[in-house]
Amino acid sequence: MAHDEATQRLLGEADDLYALAVTDFTRSRDARAAELKTEDKELAARVKALRKPTVAAWAVNVFVRREAEQVEQLLDLGAALRDAQSALDGDELRALSRQRRQVTAAMASRARAVAADEGQRLTQSVVDQVETTFTAALLDEGAAAAVRSGLLVQAIAVTGVEAVDLTGSVALPDALGFTAPPREAPPQEEAPRPVLRLVPDPERRTKERRAAKEEVAAAERAVTRAARAQRAALRRVDDLEARLLRLRSEADELRRKVAHLEAEAEEVDEELVEAEEAREEADGELAAAEGERDDAAEVLARLERD
Repeated sequence: MAHDEATQRLLGEADDLYALAVTDFTRSRDARAAELKTEDKELAARVKALRKPTVAAWAVNVFVRREAEQVEQLLDLGAALRDAQSALDGDELRALSRQRRQVTAAMASRARAVAADEGQRLTQSVVDQVETTFTAALLDEGAAAAVRSGLLVQAIAVTGVEAVDLTGSVALPDALGFTAPPREAPPQEEAPRPVLRLVPDPERRTKERRAAKEEVAAAERAVTRAARAQRAALRRVDDLEARLLRLRSEADELRRKVAHLEAEAEEVDEELVEAEEAREEADGELAAAEGERDDAAEVLARLERD
């Protein structure tokens, strides 16, 4: 997606800020906005308005920049999963669903290690939000674009079959057309990385068809009974998978609510710091005013005595 020059500048500024440690974001954002005021007031105001990411969103942003190749493999797997869903290929869908759960758990674990390398410890609650975000990127094309941008401000969750609502999830709307450039990690011993790949097995279906033909030739009635039993088993599997998806959606919704509350708590914490500073300043002004009042009263009393 093409952007005008002003948007490109803003995306560049945002990319630099969201690549920083989460604890440095607010200070660095405000300092950069102050620097830009002399040359571009509008850009300075838009930089100043950029929201601080939650810890979970920051962990995903850092992972996207540090492990760009792994992220692209993750999103490729998501495209394959969505294709399997649209084609209603039950066998491939079940295989990809199992791999999805394994991959998102492995990626969340790797993201925790990357965050630790950056000096940030992730709680299990935050790791769960990271995994939920990776799951959303696998299942939803819009969520994949948001993750690829590296400009998340809060975790993303899949709440049902509808497209993911990304309102408030990224730093600015144009982030959905942006790809965060890779940034090298500090020198360290690398942890094992999860390998994401689909391994086709063309021989399997050929062997199964040959075996099925041999069974049909040998005992048609036995095959019919087996096919009936298989259909019943598939219906049972489909019912359980639908129930599992519903339960996971409900769990994801609860995680989203927790993430939202944590984001609100961080904003209130910042506001509390500012309010305490204002209170201290007001205390000082009150003390100075009281001192001046006492001095004036003393002068007045002295004049009245004289």
